Amino acid sequence: MDKQIFSIHSNNMPQQPPNYAIARIDLPDQRTHGWQVRLQRRGIKYAKFFSDSSFEGRPEKSLCAARDWRDELLSQLENMDQTRICQRSNRNSSGVVGVSRVSVVSSNGSTYHFWQATWSPKTGKRKCLKFSIKRYGDSQAFELAVQARIEAINSDNLK
Repeated sequence: MDKQIFSIHSNNMPQQPPNYAIARIDLPDQRTHGWQVRLQRRGIKYAKFFSDSSFEGRPEKSLCAARDWRDELLSQLENMDQTRICQRSNRNSSGVVGVSRVSVVSSNGSTYHFWQATWSPKTGKRKCLKFSIKRYGDSQAFELAVQARIEAINSDNLK
């Protein structure tokens, strides 16, 4: 398994106000009147100015054009973010993204071996489940870790 594809759905995002990311610009000295759309996603800035003069001098028409452009841009950006492709790092020896074999030496000198499933349910949060090789055996502990990660990612995407 070199690649796994996971969908990320934003069904529970709050509804945005009608003029989200849109600002009115009125600079009479420079004869500049219109609406500016400004967004930033993943460090990339998107901006476009909609001059009233390009829309028969009517602010409501330039505002409609700004909203249309913003909505189309948000749709395109959302589609780009819908799928995240996780690729296996060359440091990954298990062959499965988010599953690793871990050995821990306790304070009394005992060594514990387990397979660990790790995932991120949301930005800034990390969760993991561990499956003991001593309890399940190497192969079954690995399979349980793989299944746990798949189930955790799928359940997080359904929320």
